[in-house]
Amino acid sequence: MSKESEKQRWQRNFADLLQELRVAQTGVQILFAFLLTLPFSNGFTRTSEFQRDVYILALLSAAAATAMIISPVAFHRALFRQGRKPELVRFAHRMATGGLAFMLVAMVSAVLLIADFVLDTGIAVVLTVVTGLWFLTFWVILPFVRRSWGEDDIDDDDDDPVVINGD
Repeated sequence: MSKESEKQRWQRNFADLLQELRVAQTGVQILFAFLLTLPFSNGFTRTSEFQRDVYILALLSAAAATAMIISPVAFHRALFRQGRKPELVRFAHRMATGGLAFMLVAMVSAVLLIADFVLDTGIAVVLTVVTGLWFLTFWVILPFVRRSWGEDDIDDDDDDPVVINGD
């Protein structure tokens, strides 16, 4: 079995990133659409100033996540057929990471907004903290802990997109 060329590796890394972005893109777009319609619902007028502030945070975070997660498509269009796949993969990796961070803020903020609307503020804050920790566990802690697992695994040689200068 022959090793892949550097060009093939960049192409595979880009294809892997696109698959990941498709999953994230669907989730953030659904959340963003929900948040866009929320002010037009009958109950929105009963929200407190704090809830409206949390709503704006969730909305802007979802917008930022959407922009960052979709941006590799626009970047790809701009660089199409220019032989700059390494640059594209690095950019897409950074945008995906930033988009996921904004998505985390948007989702946790949405939980706080809804929980504070239907429950006591103290309970809402506790549930929001637990939700934030839950996301951080699966999106940050476990992936970083996993980095050192199975270093002898042949299949894990190049799972990460590309790490340049600690990115």
